[in-house]
Amino acid sequence: MSAPEKQPVDLYKLSEIAEGPHSFKQNPNRLRPPARRYKPARQVIGDEQKYLQTKENIKFDTPTWFSVAAPPSLVPQKHYCDITGLRGKYKNPANSLRFHNVEIYQEIIKNMPPGVDQEYLELRGANVILK
Repeated sequence: MSAPEKQPVDLYKLSEIAEGPHSFKQNPNRLRPPARRYKPARQVIGDEQKYLQTKENIKFDTPTWFSVAAPPSLVPQKHYCDITGLRGKYKNPANSLRFHNVEIYQEIIKNMPPGVDQEYLELRGANVILK
């Protein structure tokens, strides 16, 4: 048995395939994003003031940039450790310092000299000043 003979490759046909239009190539005009108009803050504020001056368009509960009032959050407030700044899960009942874990309590808060805890609370804005 003899090996099959190789057919000569027609380079002209291959170049037509490579250079011809293809369905997978995108239209070059589609590649450009649409032109967007960005307004400076001064223009946004001016437009908002014009909108506020036309009182027939405004209903009482329509929020605007100048009158946004949000109700209080229903999500509980996050507490952070006064020593490390990490999430403070625990609170010392003796001096109200918040701490992240038991190691911080045993090594730092328990051995803290008097008056230092008030400085930590002052940083948080929770210190009590007695007169």
